[in-house]
Amino acid sequence: MTDRLYSDPDLVQFYDIENEGGVDFDYCINFAKDAGSVLDLGCGTGQLATALARQRSVTGVDPAPAMLDIARRRAGGESVDWVEADARKVRLGRRFDLVLLTGHAFQVFLTSKDQEAVLGTIAAHLAPGGRFIFDTRNPAAEEWLEWTPERSERELEHPGLGTTKAWNDFRRDPASGIVTYSTYYEIPDGGRRMLSAESKIAFPTRENLEGMMEQSGLVVEEWLGSWRGGPFGPASPEIIPIGRLLEDVSKRFARHRA
Repeated sequence: MTDRLYSDPDLVQFYDIENEGGVDFDYCINFAKDAGSVLDLGCGTGQLATALARQRSVTGVDPAPAMLDIARRRAGGESVDWVEADARKVRLGRRFDLVLLTGHAFQVFLTSKDQEAVLGTIAAHLAPGGRFIFDTRNPAAEEWLEWTPERSERELEHPGLGTTKAWNDFRRDPASGIVTYSTYYEIPDGGRRMLSAESKIAFPTRENLEGMMEQSGLVVEEWLGSWRGGPFGPASPEIIPIGRLLEDVSKRFARHRA
């Protein structure tokens, strides 16, 4: 993990302030209601994993020690099995009723090879009858246009540091579609201390994802366009596939034909 936004404790301390549970959090809690076991890939600081662990077995996987340090100290964190690992390579030797990858974590995987590897990890950990769900921003919505200093400037209330000014900036490679965005925090600790990080994310299309799913042993049963539950459309802000193992669907179809 080389992205300082997730690996530097000075920056990670802002993660929960910037990413309080919202409609995605609520949707996943409800979606998991019938799951006895959950694998949270890219679990970050563990907000969702610890909430899910109140009623089921949960394993949270993340490659960033600084994020997992917060997750382990979180109230309820002792109920989760935390694993420091890369979602492209991790193999836990067990399967789960639900595998999820939220917070746009899928977008940190920049190449189709890496994206296919993550989908392979999802398939390798799904129990028979299990389901998966993850999110990625729809490139057609061009959300990166909002990540300018003028449009993104905000004030954060840090419990120890006080009011902190934050903003973003970006540049986009038109050939690859990869967006490099910068995050800045100006901290009022006597002077004006500056923290910053540069991150890269990919914006695969729905067509890109469809092409990788079957090869990875997965099939999508529903495409959402937002965490409010609406169906995907060309202008939707999100691409959210929900599905199962391809072999589960194939067996169901074979029984139906018989």
